[in-house]
Amino acid sequence: MAASTVIDNIGALVTNDPERESGRLGRIDRAALVIEDGTVVHIAPAGTIRADRRLDVGGRAVLPGFVDSHTHLVFAGDRSAEFAARMAGAPYAAGGIRVTTDATRNASEDALREALNRRVAEARQAGITTLEIKSGYGLTTEDETRILRLAREATTETTFLGAHVVPTEYSNRPDDYVDLVAGPMMDACAPHARFVDVFCEEGAFDEDQSRRVLKAGIEHGLRVKVHGNQLGFGPGVGLAVEMGATSVDHCTHLTGSDIESLAGSSVVATFLPLADFSTRQPYPDARKVVDAGVTVAVATNCNPGSSYSTSMSLCIALAVRDMHMTIDEAVWAATAGGAAALGRSDVGRLTPGGPADLVVLDAPSHDHLVYRPGVPLIHSTYVGGRLVHSISPGR
Repeated sequence: MAASTVIDNIGALVTNDPERESGRLGRIDRAALVIEDGTVVHIAPAGTIRADRRLDVGGRAVLPGFVDSHTHLVFAGDRSAEFAARMAGAPYAAGGIRVTTDATRNASEDALREALNRRVAEARQAGITTLEIKSGYGLTTEDETRILRLAREATTETTFLGAHVVPTEYSNRPDDYVDLVAGPMMDACAPHARFVDVFCEEGAFDEDQSRRVLKAGIEHGLRVKVHGNQLGFGPGVGLAVEMGATSVDHCTHLTGSDIESLAGSSVVATFLPLADFSTRQPYPDARKVVDAGVTVAVATNCNPGSSYSTSMSLCIALAVRDMHMTIDEAVWAATAGGAAALGRSDVGRLTPGGPADLVVLDAPSHDHLVYRPGVPLIHSTYVGGRLVHSISPGR
């Protein structure tokens, strides 16, 4: 019989359990949570459960681990100069992706792996227990495949994004590049991916090109995601709904008909507030989207050009302060919402039978994620019941 651990003396436990009649987050005050073999097996009042091991968290809050459903963690190079120029007034353009592509192509596999492992460790420190990782910084069949192989070492949630931008060598032949992505590149990359994605935006791929790539992905058994409506109003949301996408990500510029279309579908609207912060784009009005009944997620979009951060806590604070979400809505969007954006219902919540992926906050409630912005409140992070980060070793 597997040894059991009780996490006891929890000040406020967020479960995201829809069966609990305690608000959107299924919050339980003064709780205990029992783990066996990496799985949550029981939730009870604090101090009422015996187990082989007891971990007293001293009244701290416990949340489901954050689910980051949109990242680009496999890359080489540095674009801090581009960021500094943008802060001085230069506009953001999708073409900066090519700078990272050149550096990534020239990097060794060992260097890319080492950098990826550092970023994953940083994500654990930020309370992220489930990660999606996209390709998109190789833009050749060999390099895109290499990126996805490396990403698979860190997560099962991998996304083929060969249609990130048209590479320099195809700059005058974009349709030829789409042929490559939808053909030989898809054949090579699909076995290493769960999703196919496309940057459907002016300066990247138009609606027809995007549709071709997504259809090819579906034919290879991949689920669909779309980068859409980041730089302006466009066809991304409509295409995502048409193709039955799991999510459409960015959603910075939405029309009323876009919101209505999302509300009538199962597509998750994923907001990436750190990208809007970094590119000085206007923040989307998430209040309208939530009030329309759309399922929403919040993710970091960690990448070297437009959002080089793994701080889900900051994403939550921005979603509340500048996108008009409530704290409970933003925390749900960064946990259960992120899970929905990956088509999963097992992560992003703490319920009996589910994985013990959780975060202990150095605070009495999840409200402090917004109440104390910029303060490192992640006390410890557990993935499958295993401690992967702690600010106090041995606790």
